[in-house]
Amino acid sequence: MVGRLTRIGLLGGTFDPPHKGHLALAEAAQATLGLAEVWFLPAGQPVHKEHPITPAEQRLVMTELLIEGQPTYRVDDTDLRRPPPHYSLTLLPILQARRPDAEFWLIIGGDSLRDLDTWHRPDEILKLVKLAVLPRPGVMIDWLALCRRFPTLPERMRWLDGALVDAASSTIRHNGLDAADRADLTPELLAYIRANHLYGE
Repeated sequence: MVGRLTRIGLLGGTFDPPHKGHLALAEAAQATLGLAEVWFLPAGQPVHKEHPITPAEQRLVMTELLIEGQPTYRVDDTDLRRPPPHYSLTLLPILQARRPDAEFWLIIGGDSLRDLDTWHRPDEILKLVKLAVLPRPGVMIDWLALCRRFPTLPERMRWLDGALVDAASSTIRHNGLDAADRADLTPELLAYIRANHLYGE
């Protein structure tokens, strides 16, 4: 008899900077799905985004600071270390080869689910991982259209329960830190940002 696979969540992003919203995503996925671990995956150069302002090494350190003290969270820097292009489709088999005993869940927000058809070869991604999706307030998703486009989607995803922290890395990058933004950062992360004069600090 084959034992149950270990469930591992994958939370990717530029993490420029990481914030409590990312922790909320991880916590919601862990609580809903019973994940044994959550891997935070700082992205290399994302194909669909502008070049991150903050160097990769600093984004890596900030992500490690964000999850400090969380024994079931870890940071995996595979994507940062490999050459471009940085597609999820080419990263996932590398991670799966390391943990063939695992069932991987890709943790995303509702806005990413809405844009699923814009991903690089999304049908193949759905064969490799399941999706753990936290709804985002105000994000409208045409569920029927998505299911017509991706017939396996209902069996390959789960909605997550949990409160979404209204924090955006892009706002911090472009506008600097105001009082609300600082509240979205852990004390250790805020201290690092100030010490390294990031985001206008």
